Amino acid sequence: MRIAIVSTPFLAVPPRLYGGTELVVHELTEGLIERGHDVVLFATGDSRTSADLRSLYPQAQWPPGMLTDLNHVSWAMQQIAEGGGFDIIHAHSAVALACGRLIPSIPLVYTLHHERDEQLSAFYRDCRSVHYIAISQDQRQREIPLDHVDIIYHGLQPSKYQWSVRAAGDYVCFVGRFSRVKGPHIAIDAAARAGIPIRVAGEVHPPDEPWASADLRHRLLERHVGYMGSIGLEEKRTLLRDARALLMPIEWNEPFGLIIIEAMLSGCPVVAFQRGSVAELVEEGITGFVARDIEHMASLIRPGGPVDSFNRQRCRERAVERFSRDRMVADHVSLYERIRRSIPIPFSRPNRAALARASGE
Repeated sequence: MRIAIVSTPFLAVPPRLYGGTELVVHELTEGLIERGHDVVLFATGDSRTSADLRSLYPQAQWPPGMLTDLNHVSWAMQQIAEGGGFDIIHAHSAVALACGRLIPSIPLVYTLHHERDEQLSAFYRDCRSVHYIAISQDQRQREIPLDHVDIIYHGLQPSKYQWSVRAAGDYVCFVGRFSRVKGPHIAIDAAARAGIPIRVAGEVHPPDEPWASADLRHRLLERHVGYMGSIGLEEKRTLLRDARALLMPIEWNEPFGLIIIEAMLSGCPVVAFQRGSVAELVEEGITGFVARDIEHMASLIRPGGPVDSFNRQRCRERAVERFSRDRMVADHVSLYERIRRSIPIPFSRPNRAALARASGE
């Protein structure tokens, strides 16, 4: 198949540090190419890919802006329309749903990377021909009813992550955006109650500055906290491999959470609050534990607790089975092929002269 993948203009593919959507785009693109598909990736010029890269912006355009997104996506759609020969357009920006109306001959697939947003939901009601991908059952249930929607969990390349039979470190960790809903402050407090060190990796985005100033910055200075700043894959790989557990005390309905499967692929148990997709992703005692509250979280990670007897090899094996790039790509290819089979063949009147020649008249 010839597939057009439209990423965002905000971060490179793959992202240097933060950027879940762009990381998924990278994994999907590379996996499709490995399977022999012809992929054209519309992303920023500083992206690194095996695909045919097309770019309007030479570099990532951060922070995100609506007009920047519109400019990038509309340009990509124009390129797709003029280039011809595409079997599928797979977009990762909602702007593409409106622009896609101008190319009705090519099926449009769109991945929902976000929690429910009423403005977007109202928009989706008017985009009924689009084939949607939800990234968890919880996300799908919270969204408005959609005519065409499939659930495909994210996947990552297991070989990029290291694991060991036992945790080499004495610490737990938190990795993610520094926002109240992500719970870094709760993770720090839970580690303190358990009497163990915690390493914290992430950064504050501008909208979260007031909260971080009031509730987080003083916690990052506590003696049991090792603040790492924003980290890339190399640092994350060893951090998760050696950690006793990853803490995810989220206070929102997170649709997926890539750090969950990054930890699992590292053999590192995930200890999380039961919000959003957590119940779907974390299998109790196999890939992690679901905590009721901060006290329960502290008891799970305390020395001598369940985390200490956790089977990290079984965790890694289960993560590879459920959340590998190969599985994710296979699910996408299956969806693309099903969509293509569902497209009606245009009706045309028979050519009498051609029929006569074929029958020997």
